[in-house]
Amino acid sequence: MKQLFLKYKEMILYIVFGAITTLVDLVVYKLCCVLFGTGLYLVWNVVAWAAAVLTAFFTNKLWVFESKSWAPAVLRRELPAFVGARVASLLIAEAGMFVAIDLLGCGVWSISLPFITVNGHDICKILLQVIVLILNYIFSKLVIFKKEKDHDGTAG
Repeated sequence: MKQLFLKYKEMILYIVFGAITTLVDLVVYKLCCVLFGTGLYLVWNVVAWAAAVLTAFFTNKLWVFESKSWAPAVLRRELPAFVGARVASLLIAEAGMFVAIDLLGCGVWSISLPFITVNGHDICKILLQVIVLILNYIFSKLVIFKKEKDHDGTAG
């Protein structure tokens, strides 16, 4: 079991911390919608995104991809790449929310469950979060926190 975990450690940790980051995003979004209404849902999506990006950068850097260096040169490479990739996924999420809610009318949907009612905004947000989670893993793994190869060809 331990060998299996070690083999998939990075992916498992990404899913765990991705779930935490997604929870931060969803809670902040829902809180903004409850406090201020859903009329500015795209703005609340950006506010939630900012909170999630802060959470994700530190968890991904330290625990998922184990990029432990805080050297200015490393941060000058990682932070803009991280935020840039997250901006790309934000634009996809914003476009998806706009299409689903404004163009397709999904914002008026609701599903009543025993202890909660889930509205169309929530459903769209959750579905888009799955797409964003996958895209962000690809960006982080292949671009932002990629292991540099030493002269002998090994990562280090």
